[in-house]
Amino acid sequence: MSDRSTQLTDPAEVVLADIREAPLSVDEALAAVQHPRCGAVSLFVGVVRDHDHGEEVAGLDYSAHPSAADELARVCREVATRHTVAKVAAVHRSGRLKVGDLAVVAAVSAPHRAQAIEACRDLIDTLKATVPIWKHQEFTDGTDEWVGLP
Repeated sequence: MSDRSTQLTDPAEVVLADIREAPLSVDEALAAVQHPRCGAVSLFVGVVRDHDHGEEVAGLDYSAHPSAADELARVCREVATRHTVAKVAAVHRSGRLKVGDLAVVAAVSAPHRAQAIEACRDLIDTLKATVPIWKHQEFTDGTDEWVGLP
C-alpha cells in the first residue's frame, strides 16, 4: 500500500505567473497554492533593501521584456515538473519601487516541507537566472547601476 500523503495524483498546476506594476500580496500567493493533499507551503518574498555593494539604495525600477510573463509561466511549469508539488505561483513587480516594497513573491505547495523548500528555491533561482527582468538601482550618492542585463 502506498503512502497517500507523499503521492499527488494530479499533475502540478501553475496557478499564478504574472508581472505587475501593482503592489504584490503574499496572501494572494499563499492562498493560490493551497491544496488539501499538501502539508507544506514554501514562500520566497524578495524585498527592496536599503543597500547593495556597500552603497545606500534610494530606489529602483524593474523593467520587463514583453515576453517576461510568458517566460515566467514557462519557468513555473518547468519547476512543477522537476518536483513533487501540487501548485506553483510566482509574481514579479515592474516599475518604480522604494525600499521595503515587495519585488517578487514565489510560492509552492507540496506534501512535505523538504519538497516545498527545494521547489521554491529552484523556482526563485531559475526565475532570477532566466526571466528577462532588469533592475535599475539608484543610489543616494547619485550613481546608478543596471542589474541583470545580458
